Amino acid sequence: MPDTSPLPSHLLLAERAVPRYTSYPTAPHFTPAITAQDYTQWLAALRPGASLSLYLHVPFCRELCHYCGCHTKAVRRPEPVAEYAERLVGEIALIASLCGSRRVMRIHWGGGTPGILGEPALRWIAEALDEHFDLSELAEHAIELDPRYVTPWLARALADMGVNRASLGVQEYSERVQAAIGRIQPLEVVRHAADCLYEAGIDKLSFDLMYGLPHQSVADVRRTVELAAALEPQRMALFGYAHVPWMKPHQRLIDEQALPGAAERLDQAETARRTLERLGYQPIGIDHFGLPGDEMAIAAAQGRLRRNFQGYTTDACDALIGFGASAIGRLPQGYVQNARDTGGYERAIRSRSPAVDKGLALDEDDRVRGRIIEQLMCNLTVDLERVALDDGRMITFEGTDELAFLGDYAREGIAKIEGRRVTITEDGRPFARLVASAFDAYLQRAQARHSVAV
Repeated sequence: MPDTSPLPSHLLLAERAVPRYTSYPTAPHFTPAITAQDYTQWLAALRPGASLSLYLHVPFCRELCHYCGCHTKAVRRPEPVAEYAERLVGEIALIASLCGSRRVMRIHWGGGTPGILGEPALRWIAEALDEHFDLSELAEHAIELDPRYVTPWLARALADMGVNRASLGVQEYSERVQAAIGRIQPLEVVRHAADCLYEAGIDKLSFDLMYGLPHQSVADVRRTVELAAALEPQRMALFGYAHVPWMKPHQRLIDEQALPGAAERLDQAETARRTLERLGYQPIGIDHFGLPGDEMAIAAAQGRLRRNFQGYTTDACDALIGFGASAIGRLPQGYVQNARDTGGYERAIRSRSPAVDKGLALDEDDRVRGRIIEQLMCNLTVDLERVALDDGRMITFEGTDELAFLGDYAREGIAKIEGRRVTITEDGRPFARLVASAFDAYLQRAQARHSVAV
């Protein structure tokens, strides 16, 4: 008898390249048509009581890990970092002066390695935020950290700044895999970082784990999840390595022949998911997991999960303001992105001009499709008859072509179509980006290359 297993077609689906959908439209579609003048007008138009989320990007690391896909660069001298900190303080004052609202609910530091700024500069920047914005209702102050450089002094400085959540880049504990990705980080190092943060009073910890790495096995993934869970983080994120050497040339240091194929990547992702659930972590969206009391797990259960450039979030603020080179912001009118090169960014701030060099103004079709994609990525289901826009209006999405396209996924068992409702099945959770891509009007005409779906 012929083999009727759906596995081969699932493997083909896993190899398809689609965006990660931390925004819609995605960043490759931003253009220079949006200028600093547009951003200035958009900031001024924010209503006085609008809630803000602030993101600060620090594009420096002591060394580059081979797998890294972030916008960052290695720096060994302190002068460029100190100069950058000064520009961040200047940008904070400049943007605050242009904002129609100063009420901040969330702050997130990303990179790169934000801790590379050092305790004095971190405190200086935090003081500038407190001086120029209203932080009295701040609900979450989070930072991404490299465990190798967390010290008791850094942890205490962060706690003094009001940081209450830290995300540690754990990735993988196998020594063989760590050597292949250029990041030697024994379990003891991560344990020490977690202990420093706990002792400083920062008890909301998130760990980032990865699969699809060179020489990584299913057994490696299972062991890493179990060791990570033993340190009791509230939340864990599981990311598939995105091999994009055409975008990140340093990834050429990774031996492509040592990367797992589609079948093994699927097996690794499924093994990690089952292990996390066995250890008490609840699935959140497609790649996050939280203990039952975690606020993101609660938001997911209540249908309040959101998605932005930091990935999954409970952030429902009216606007996201980005600070630093390459930082992306989202306002009611659309997206803006600062200059990616630190030189261009710093020149703009020194001249007291917003450093925006590209963006995208949203039209109604963008808003509707963006909400559909976000609901699929967050809730794994969407009712096309009742798609809510940002202003609360309900609108019907026709979606005839999209539903026809999704028929293939329904036949594969990764999506279910019931009238106008589209639902991603439990087996289809790893393919959620593919299902969401059916509603991406930009994807077919795009020239951008993306990572594989799983």
